[in-house]
Amino acid sequence: MPHLPPRSAMPEFQRIGMLSTFPPQLCGLATFAAALGSELRRAGHHVDVVRIDDGSGLDPMTAPVVADLVNGVAASVRKAAAVLSRCDVAIIQHEYGIFGGVDGDEVIDLLAALTVPSIVVLHTIPLHPTPNQKVVLERVCDIADRVVVMTATGFARLEMLYAVDQSKVAVIPHGAASPSLASLSAEAVGTERPQLLTWGLLGPGKGIEHVIDAMSLLADLRPRPRYTVAGVTHPKVFARHGDEYRHALIQRAWAHGVANTVIFDDSYRNVATLTRFVAAASVVVLPYDSRDQVTSGVLVDAIAAGRPVIATAFPHAVELLGSGAGIVVPHGDPVALADAIRIAVCDHDALAAMAAEARAIAPSLKWSAVAEQYLQLSSGICPQSESVAM
Repeated sequence: MPHLPPRSAMPEFQRIGMLSTFPPQLCGLATFAAALGSELRRAGHHVDVVRIDDGSGLDPMTAPVVADLVNGVAASVRKAAAVLSRCDVAIIQHEYGIFGGVDGDEVIDLLAALTVPSIVVLHTIPLHPTPNQKVVLERVCDIADRVVVMTATGFARLEMLYAVDQSKVAVIPHGAASPSLASLSAEAVGTERPQLLTWGLLGPGKGIEHVIDAMSLLADLRPRPRYTVAGVTHPKVFARHGDEYRHALIQRAWAHGVANTVIFDDSYRNVATLTRFVAAASVVVLPYDSRDQVTSGVLVDAIAAGRPVIATAFPHAVELLGSGAGIVVPHGDPVALADAIRIAVCDHDALAAMAAEARAIAPSLKWSAVAEQYLQLSSGICPQSESVAM
């Protein structure tokens, strides 16, 4: 992994281009790009965003968005590269499904057309890639000047499965908005009725049905914990299947006799409100079916809010919770989920210890700390003489 230069070696100001989906689009990459860009601007740097049109429809451009990349249009790819090349460095968010072409291979043409250094952020590193996915990812990493993965697991997977120059690769964690640790509620740990929370865009694979089944095994607990499922159906899932998954979950809660303790909340919350909402939970539950997930923004947000986490054994959870900030359970196992919830609800010392470890980890996950690492990384490939005078 590359050595990050000391703070003193960094240009005073940088003009940073960013290619990503972007709010109000609903997806994790859009949220990531907006938060990272906001923190970079707060640090005094200029950020130009080229927004990816993934076909879901875009609002009119407003700052910091300066251009759109329309998938499948070669002229738009060239224009996006030209706009990003006006900056000192380009940060490219990579996920196969957001770019045009087979397995998003249009991004290769864009990267090749850049005339400035590039940092590619890998949000997905398949454990079992198709041959073409492997070729695309290797080519992306070959062209990029630096590659960012967000976990040690991601780095190890890239090293083991892909032909990538490891000297280019840096591990920078996924950032999170974080409330003041002093305000992380005593009420969350000591609340009279335990509050369990899962949040995010809904769709098959989230594993929420397993928590509903687990709740039916906890009927003896007094007071009964309340489980809140917060979020709307993912737009792409909704476009294909409507609210089928949400409706199936609601029906499951009624069938298992826990409809009065499982709450479905589709309220909109901005970042500040959502952060307080998460911090008020007793425990965050992430029952994902995926065994392949090397990065979870929701997991990072939960730890940054000082919340203990019960999660299935997807790679990022195994890594981040290994020091004691939560409990890892097998996939698709309601009994194991129920046992973990019972520990969190009934053993106040264990819950307090998990919360304390989450609070200890939290500072390293703040967006300000993450943005600093991106700036240090870019300083190694962005000559000071080309930095922007603001």
